Amino acid sequence: MSTIAIAQEKVVIKAGTIIPLQAAQTVKAADVNEGQVIDFVTVSPLTVEGRTVFERGTIVKGKVLEASKSTIAGTKGRLVISIQKMTLPNGTPLFFSDTTVRVYGKNKTPLAVVLGCLVWPCIFIPGTKAQMPQGYEVEAMVSSNTEYSF
Repeated sequence: MSTIAIAQEKVVIKAGTIIPLQAAQTVKAADVNEGQVIDFVTVSPLTVEGRTVFERGTIVKGKVLEASKSTIAGTKGRLVISIQKMTLPNGTPLFFSDTTVRVYGKNKTPLAVVLGCLVWPCIFIPGTKAQMPQGYEVEAMVSSNTEYSF
């Protein structure tokens, strides 16, 4: 019986490498909950030392940290999503430095209060909704050197 050793080729994805991402779908703060997972996709392939580590369109998961819809009296909506890591095609986790997406609506509280004093129904003016559109771009930075085997 003979044993054949297969040499695996390895590359290192360096800390500080920027990975451009886009939101895979439109996300509205009013429609998601804290802890919910949101998909992003890579904008371009990552090539290290002439080898492609992952292709364009690779899924990266984000987690909703805060989701507040706009309310009456002008309070704005808020959406905060953390992108902490992705799983590379060979199963290796690639961790990112504190990559947080923050999307806020516009605060209309002063307008609602002033008009509410003059015209009662105006107190019910809502703030604008927090919405991250599909294709919203964000950059994630690799937090530490990561060895990848092909």
